[in-house]
Amino acid sequence: MHNGLPSPVTAVVLVAAGSGERLGYGMPKAAVPLGGEPILLHSLRGIVAAGVGSQICIALPSGHDGLRQLVDDFRLELADAGPILTVVDGGATRADSVRSALAALEEGTEAVLVHDAARALTPEYVFERVVDSLAAGALAVIPAVPVVDTVKTVAATTGEGSNLAPELVTGTAHRESLRSVQTPQGFHLPTLLRAHQAAQDLDEKEFAAVTDDAMLVEMLGIPVYAVRGSTQSLKITTPLDLIIAEGLLEGPLGVRWVEG
Repeated sequence: MHNGLPSPVTAVVLVAAGSGERLGYGMPKAAVPLGGEPILLHSLRGIVAAGVGSQICIALPSGHDGLRQLVDDFRLELADAGPILTVVDGGATRADSVRSALAALEEGTEAVLVHDAARALTPEYVFERVVDSLAAGALAVIPAVPVVDTVKTVAATTGEGSNLAPELVTGTAHRESLRSVQTPQGFHLPTLLRAHQAAQDLDEKEFAAVTDDAMLVEMLGIPVYAVRGSTQSLKITTPLDLIIAEGLLEGPLGVRWVEG
């Protein structure tokens, strides 16, 4: 209870089934070392430190025993003090992984936060803002930050134009109303379950265009609210992201991780 309102019974779905090919380590992204420890461990510690979930359901790459052992070791580290830790096999797509995790949530769960393990350094206050919004009655809420770059729409060049450049600018978006979206994304659990059920009717092209859970809820016509995210909540996808995350660990965030 951060805003005076009782928080719903909340679980966290941690999506950690990505291949991590772009990082070039030859291992799943969640297993890649960050500050000497796997990315997954940083993600788990961040969620526990935020104190927002009674259960963490982790979608891991199928058959990766090392990550399962890491969760088992972390469970022992928590002893009886922390949330229930559940592991499920991730699917072929992110949506498949989320669905598998949703099916494994404890009875009585009222709300769910869907979080990417790759956003391993998300500050605790971002989790709290999302939960506060859910407690106030939002059915869907996402953390977001303003877009700082100028964003343009483009189209592939044709005819003689293709000799000049591969693409042609077709317009410039109004940056003031644009946001970069992060996780954790919070949902009233029945709402997210209904959104995933409706997604089963999408054709392949429509489904491929869905990049986060909030889009599925938007398709139902349900309002999705936005709270302030954090620039520290970067998604570790490329080697450069990993370098930046290492720098954050050595900077002001470092103390938090040492203290757990």
